[in-house]
Amino acid sequence: MSSSGQPQFRYTQTPSKVLHLRNLPWECTEEELVELCKPFGKIVNTKSNVGANRNQAFVEFVDLNQAISMVSYYASSSEPAQVRGKTVYIQYSNRQEIVNNKGSGDIAGNVLLVTIEGVEAGDVSIDVIHLVFSAFGFVHKIATFEKAAGFQALIQFTDAETASAARNALDGRSIPRYLLPQHVTSCHLRISYSAHTDLNIKFQSHRSRDYTNPYLPVNPSAIENALQPALGPDGKTKEPESNVLLASIENMQYAVSVDVLHTVFSAFGKVQKIAIFEKNGGMQALIQYPDVTTAAVSKESLEGHCIYDGGYCKLHLSYSRHTDLNVKAHSDKSRDYTIPDSGVLSIPQPPAVPAGVASWQGAPHAPSVYGASAISDGQMPTWDPNMMGVRPDYPTVPITYTGQTYAPSSLSLYSTSTSGPHPTTSELRQASQLPVYGGQPGTRPSALPPSAGRPPLHY
Repeated sequence: MSSSGQPQFRYTQTPSKVLHLRNLPWECTEEELVELCKPFGKIVNTKSNVGANRNQAFVEFVDLNQAISMVSYYASSSEPAQVRGKTVYIQYSNRQEIVNNKGSGDIAGNVLLVTIEGVEAGDVSIDVIHLVFSAFGFVHKIATFEKAAGFQALIQFTDAETASAARNALDGRSIPRYLLPQHVTSCHLRISYSAHTDLNIKFQSHRSRDYTNPYLPVNPSAIENALQPALGPDGKTKEPESNVLLASIENMQYAVSVDVLHTVFSAFGKVQKIAIFEKNGGMQALIQYPDVTTAAVSKESLEGHCIYDGGYCKLHLSYSRHTDLNVKAHSDKSRDYTIPDSGVLSIPQPPAVPAGVASWQGAPHAPSVYGASAISDGQMPTWDPNMMGVRPDYPTVPITYTGQTYAPSSLSLYSTSTSGPHPTTSELRQASQLPVYGGQPGTRPSALPPSAGRPPLHY
């Protein structure tokens, strides 16, 4: 067993004169392999820098017993096999000989795999990489990432010939010093061919770039000031700002709807869109403002505050990487306030009855739902005199609708005598006039008070 607890050998495999060595140092040379194995016999072939991280190798002895001797020695020794201070894990290979076929890293292609030694992610920008490699031809795409081997990049050229010219010129070379940060003394490029032929770049950022598609969406939170984060007045890293806020709500004693969030956040500016969702067992929401300035003011003002009195529904705000939310126009979980609300319509007017004229159709005592009268000045409608005087003592009662009560008319709706004078036109118009319901036609009703048992909004 090695010091890390991982066995150095696999005893279940059939012995072979070819040994498989793992966990080798980066770019382990053939000379280093021979130096490790030659005490046990003659080495006839080697194959190094294989595997995804290029830290594995195969060593072939001239005789099977020599390979068994090496495995047996390190299996019983308290000192593991080491190269450059790294513990090397040894096992029998399932091959009986090494065939030096070209691996994927040796077959010419239009995509290069570049390992930049001596730097960390962020030390070499994607623009510097593009500048260096575009000297040999048009660079289509670049994708950078971190692996165990270090900071790496995939660089796509038009064809294999251009990629080969770049590899032959830059492999083992260093990026010019003036293109590197001051703390980086030197870096070296290790270049091989990749099995990829066309990289899939989803968006432009500081980690990936597609120079063939100018319409590819940009990830602002990743591309702006990502390599050198802005520092606040206290010297700490400043969070990249955005026009979209991510709100996490804790201590949810009361329900928080889209309308409640709109009431709270619109106090600092126009809210364009809201989306509510659940994550990690808690409620979160995205609130979109027209600009970053409004979002920043809202975040600074509402951070740590509670929506309701008593410490209920506490807000924790941060900037989202989103810039434009894709939400359904109207639902329980999302709302798009940039789309006109057609849900509240003004009360329609019948085409045959002009607005503002009282209605007198059928029963004279029934006010029209449209609040209009059909009586013209100086003209009386046709009506049945038999309906007169049926109940001279018929009492007048308020006509009540849901949410509003209309006062009784001061004018009797029925005359007590068939031969008496008719009421004047102005009196009829005054008696049948309805008060305006809910304000001006077409306007939205004002917000209702909080429901029973719920404390008032507090922010």
